[in-house]
Amino acid sequence: MNDMDDYKPVAATFETVWAALMETRESIRRSSEEFDKKLEKSREEFKQEMKATREEMKASREEFKQEMKESRKEFDRRMGSWGNNFGSFAEEYFFNSFENGRQNFFGEKFDEIIKNVKGLKKEDEYDILFINGHSLCIVEVKFKGHVNDLPKVLKKPQTFRENYPMYKNHKIFLGFASMAFYPELEKECEEQGIAIVKQVGDTVVINDGHIKVF
Repeated sequence: MNDMDDYKPVAATFETVWAALMETRESIRRSSEEFDKKLEKSREEFKQEMKATREEMKASREEFKQEMKESRKEFDRRMGSWGNNFGSFAEEYFFNSFENGRQNFFGEKFDEIIKNVKGLKKEDEYDILFINGHSLCIVEVKFKGHVNDLPKVLKKPQTFRENYPMYKNHKIFLGFASMAFYPELEKECEEQGIAIVKQVGDTVVINDGHIKVF
């Protein structure tokens, strides 16, 4: 018997195992390629989904911003309307209180009380005016006054004389009427020489001991 014959089964077995290994490696390679392709596809699909989501979120944010903008406009419109109503209520309240009461205010007796006077030449508005032959008082009315309102009040004597030069030689007093006051506002009125006119219960109270002529 030839000794080489002993190696044939071994060789056949090696070739078989090698072929199986090669086939397994090829199968793994194909599987890896398929996995990579699927992974790449998944990545692209994910990117597209994320892009679409970002676009939807952007559109939603823009829509939300627009809705908020419209809501603020509507809120401001209503607040302005309510503010005007409150302001009109305060003007009517103080005017009626003055008209129904005595006409001796700010150390003067006034012959006439007028409300809502508009400027003729220079744009301005005078809520309540007290007038006699030599003096007048301009009362600014707010539903809820603030210290930031006072600079405009202090300009009214000048604008009034420009609008109504026939009163240029009149003494002018200033008053600030509000349904609610706070300490800083009252203090600033006192320092500026502006009479304080406020509601206390059912009564209108005037603090004019510090008033000055403008």
